[in-house]
Amino acid sequence: MSDKNKVNVRIAGRDYTLVGIESEEYIQRVALYIDKKLNTIMKQNSKLSTSMASVLTAVNVADDYFKSRESIDTLSEELNNLREEAQKLKDENTSLSNENAVLENKNTNYQLQLAKREAELNEVRNALKREKRE
Repeated sequence: MSDKNKVNVRIAGRDYTLVGIESEEYIQRVALYIDKKLNTIMKQNSKLSTSMASVLTAVNVADDYFKSRESIDTLSEELNNLREEAQKLKDENTSLSNENAVLENKNTNYQLQLAKREAELNEVRNALKREKRE
């Protein structure tokens, strides 16, 4: 079982003790994030009570969370699409490589046939030259 960390933080001028399994640095970062959000809201409207500003901070944090989640979902979908596209390209590359190997083999065979035909043609020409001389 993980040890829990007790961390003293200050949010909106009040001290709190937070307990969690995360590192002290992480808990401090979270508290600082909330403190900045809360202070920004309170500066924008000094007539708000701390509890009203806290609710608005919670709404803003929830908004940040949902936007981040939406962004993650969009990026995950895009990543999956790119993976599928990459796999299709790999498959196409394999197919083209195989086709290329077949064509190279055919080309080699055609070159061999051409060399044989040229040798036969040279033999026929040489035979014709000999007959003309005789």
